[in-house]
Amino acid sequence: MTFPPEAQPVVDELLPLCRALGEGARAVSIGGSYGKGTFDPSSDLDFRLFCERRLSPPEAFQQAYAQVQAAIDRWAEKGVIIDGCWVRTTGEIDAQIDAWCNGAIATVDRVWTIWGYYVLTDVYNQMVIDDRDGILAGWRARLSTYPPQLKHAVLDKHLKSVRYWRQDYHYQHKVERGDVVFLASLTARLVHDLIQILFALNETYYAGDGNNLTFIEHFDCVPEGFVEKVDAILYPGTGDGALRAQYDRMCALIDATMALAEGSPEL
Repeated sequence: MTFPPEAQPVVDELLPLCRALGEGARAVSIGGSYGKGTFDPSSDLDFRLFCERRLSPPEAFQQAYAQVQAAIDRWAEKGVIIDGCWVRTTGEIDAQIDAWCNGAIATVDRVWTIWGYYVLTDVYNQMVIDDRDGILAGWRARLSTYPPQLKHAVLDKHLKSVRYWRQDYHYQHKVERGDVVFLASLTARLVHDLIQILFALNETYYAGDGNNLTFIEHFDCVPEGFVEKVDAILYPGTGDGALRAQYDRMCALIDATMALAEGSPEL
């Protein structure tokens, strides 16, 4: 992918500052919407440094990061938002990739994400700035084939969720009582479950919280009209029958998605 011309000066300035935060083999990239290729003029820049070890001692790291922060502040005055530089060690990432590829799904709670942090999303969707040591290239090569153990684990987790709620009488009672807070939360969760199922069925690494439907529009294995149906479910309107209609649409979309999943050899 190519940076927009206006972003290149930012990258040129931040690259050496980010590299200075680590030692040994290093790679610098940008994640988020730039990494996924879905960026727009309002997107911020999420820098990543992957390194063998953080700069030491801690005082040296703090001084080096102060230079990064000073650059971030200068660009902010020009209207360019940089969301820092997240430093991760290669050993840490290697261990997490091993676990995920073997089907051990371990999302991490972060305040800036709705459904948890997914390491494979972050590693696979990167706009590479500097990978002279081949760190990111090695991870991408390893992830070029979607792991069958991961597919099984994702399908198993999220199908259990939708199957449970599809039949649960509490869900139906909340509809009858008009409990909009409960229904808003549960509906969002069930839509997320279906999205995770479709990403796995199409052997595509989950794209993170944003732009899910943009990816799903290009999937081969997807219920007909999925995107439009999700919109109708999440925005049910008001008035008599709105929550019942939302419930009926949700159940129908669960059924259609489960029907696709039933043919998967990973189940």
